[in-house]
Amino acid sequence: MISSERLDLVPLDAEALSLVVVGDVPGLERALGVVVPPEWPATVPARLRLDQLAEDPAELPWLVRAMVDRDERRIVGVTGFHGRPDDRGRAEVGYEVLPGDRRRGYAREAVLALADWANASGAALTCVASVAPTNEESLSLVRSLGFRQVGERLDPVDGVELVFERGLPFSLDP
Repeated sequence: MISSERLDLVPLDAEALSLVVVGDVPGLERALGVVVPPEWPATVPARLRLDQLAEDPAELPWLVRAMVDRDERRIVGVTGFHGRPDDRGRAEVGYEVLPGDRRRGYAREAVLALADWANASGAALTCVASVAPTNEESLSLVRSLGFRQVGERLDPVDGVELVFERGLPFSLDP
């Protein structure tokens, strides 16, 4: 688990991901020991991550995590990397905060905690974020964290995305 000021970023193993796939909210609550909002499973790329784990179980720490508000013991979003860093040390981060919990700094806190963890791992040199050009909140977040746009790509699921990178470690000092 990765912890920050308010959040615990709890890795989702194959058992938890299987519960997500079938939408078993009570089972998830028992397995994770936290309140799981009914809309949360739809935000988790569970099938994709299960396939990755089946191919390489050692990828687990790099993949999807529940974003848990520690004081409330409640999931507020999902975050993690899309996989291990590539051969150039680039690890792509992803995040989604549930609509009722947005604008509270959860995504920023999660990205910073993941970046610190990735840097400490010694395997990652660069953090990558891909953002839809219409997602103003995410664009604002990555820019505020010092990511710079390095290109764009066409994602088969999400369409056009702007690609941003930020070297590790993060230093937000002026």
